[in-house]
Amino acid sequence: MSIRTNILLRVYLAFGLILLFAAAVLFQLCRVQFAQGDKWKAMAKTMSTRYETIEAARGNIFSVDGSLLATSVPEYEVRMDMLAGGIADEKVFDEKIDSLAMKLSQVYGDKSAREYSRIFRDARSDSSRYQLVRRKVTYRELKELRKFPIFRMGKNKGGLIIVPQNKRILPFRSLAARTIGYKNDNVKNAVGLEGAYASYINGESGKRLEQRIAGGVWKPVNEDDEIAPKEGADIMSTIDINFQDIAQTALEKQLVKSDADHGTVILMEVATGEIRAVANYNRMPDGSFKEKFNYAIAGNQDPGSTFKVASYMALLDDKMVDTNYRVSTENYKIPGNSHIIKDSHGSIGTVSVKKAFEESSNAAVASLVNKYYTNNQSKFTDHLYDWHLNEKFVLQIPGEAQPVVKNPKNKSWNKYMTLPQMAYGYEMQLTPLKMLAFYNGIANNGKMVSPLFVKEIRRLGNTVERFQARTVTEKMCSDVTLKKMQEMLEGVVSEGTGKTNVKSTMFKIAGKTGTAQVADGRNGYKGKKQYQSSFCGYFPADHPKYSLIVVINDPKNGYYAASTAGPAFKEICEKVYASDMKIERAPLTLVGNTTLPKYKQGNIKALKKVYDKLGVKPLYASINNNGIDTSSGIPAEENKYKTGTVPNVTGMGLSDALFALGNAGYKVKVMGSGSVEKQSVTGGSQIPKGSKITIELQ
Repeated sequence: MSIRTNILLRVYLAFGLILLFAAAVLFQLCRVQFAQGDKWKAMAKTMSTRYETIEAARGNIFSVDGSLLATSVPEYEVRMDMLAGGIADEKVFDEKIDSLAMKLSQVYGDKSAREYSRIFRDARSDSSRYQLVRRKVTYRELKELRKFPIFRMGKNKGGLIIVPQNKRILPFRSLAARTIGYKNDNVKNAVGLEGAYASYINGESGKRLEQRIAGGVWKPVNEDDEIAPKEGADIMSTIDINFQDIAQTALEKQLVKSDADHGTVILMEVATGEIRAVANYNRMPDGSFKEKFNYAIAGNQDPGSTFKVASYMALLDDKMVDTNYRVSTENYKIPGNSHIIKDSHGSIGTVSVKKAFEESSNAAVASLVNKYYTNNQSKFTDHLYDWHLNEKFVLQIPGEAQPVVKNPKNKSWNKYMTLPQMAYGYEMQLTPLKMLAFYNGIANNGKMVSPLFVKEIRRLGNTVERFQARTVTEKMCSDVTLKKMQEMLEGVVSEGTGKTNVKSTMFKIAGKTGTAQVADGRNGYKGKKQYQSSFCGYFPADHPKYSLIVVINDPKNGYYAASTAGPAFKEICEKVYASDMKIERAPLTLVGNTTLPKYKQGNIKALKKVYDKLGVKPLYASINNNGIDTSSGIPAEENKYKTGTVPNVTGMGLSDALFALGNAGYKVKVMGSGSVEKQSVTGGSQIPKGSKITIELQ
């Protein structure tokens, strides 16, 4: 082969290889562009930009009087673009960064100005476009930060980057905390109102375009690319924050006094079924008490003697007995079984059914129920099922326990033991709320309603959905039976077990004590003896407005319900009664020269309004010459004074005295507290405006 041919062959071979390589490159380009184009475009997009979800501000939860129980407040994360336009020049950056560092150090005090300056300079050298300045910044702090050196140049020039966030707070802290609940992505089961109404409260999330920068950090690109989130709806609860405070304070005090393990209190409005307060406390390892579990709706246990109400209602409605029927309270030996039922306080002999109920005799109720229902045991349990005691309420908040009420068809039913045991509150599992709803039905003229926690849902101030209590049982029993049950419940407090610790001198209370031995966890009843003390009832008994239950579990300092749960029940009743001016009260009339309630001089219209609300109408006709009561029963006159003279403020409270003297143009110096005893310048005197007047209060 000639040299020329050899050279041409090599050239053709090289050229062919080049063409082949070019064709392969072209093929791969076409493949990437067309066959795999969508895949690589999507990957490139996720590598450089993304849309991040912006959490919506959650709706508020309000108490029945409009107080905020839970709300979302804005919270911000502040970052900084170290290469922003206004500080791109190194000289400008060096001149101003120390001033910014000094202001941050002065406001927060967590780092020195030198440390802040070093952090910013290091970030600058790393060309950071998203340097963290501070987390958890409040709106008030943010307003101040915007005025700091560099930051006041604006977003583009000063490099200030604000990342909004939402923080959930409870303005009243621990009050009704368990009922309010919380939202936690790590907890699957919903908790309280926050969990149950999350679909309303959460709102609609927005989106924000973010760009990936050095270090794998994502930075918001432009506010114009945001889809704003929509705030959640507001929940109007039935909780009264003042009553909630009363309930929690009384419960905690009684738990400490009784050295108990846990307890619960529920306050319910009779007519509407609305829950005004619900408190649950657990003893912590350090001895303090906190809300950790909602015993009110999930604490299933033997109710004990509070259940006797249901037993006697069945007996009376079936006309098996009457309130004057005589029954023995001696130890009761169950026929066909060696078990003996007795009263812990001993026998009180043969007494009326009413008296046996008032003194909470176990033997009496067990013998009566067993005597009259032993041949037809389902007749007794049918009453319990008719009252739906075996069913859940389907509450507006999650966590309700399934009631356990046996009937003769159950495998665990003992034809000798179960019926008499159930008669006084054993061999069943009921929550405190279930028991309270039963008593509430008695107070509500036989109409049993499901408890209500939420009244309505509002969005932008407009009602979206309104709720009313569901009727569980329209008529629990006959009117005759109902009247007898109401009288018996009043008798417990006026003459029976509640006389010493529950009876009030201000109004009538109706209710029932309940002391039950409860299971000791897995050890059952064979473990150490544990007791549950409870008192359930309603008030005022003659015009029921509220029903209430107090449950104290595992008290160490005595376990009888009257002395353990009773005092807390009475305290809550009296404080709620004093706080609610809408409660129907018996009119108070003061006759002749009876002394009026103590009052201070001041605005007589306000005083008359208070007296009118309290129903006070004293007859002071003798103060008028013509014998006619023209003062609406209040022997007081409005304090009036001539313009340019000193008002007479003796006898007034501080606020009224300051108002009167201030309106007249005088400066006031105050000494002491109470009502005005003396004033340095006599009322009616003429002194220049602007003069100082000293008032002494006692």
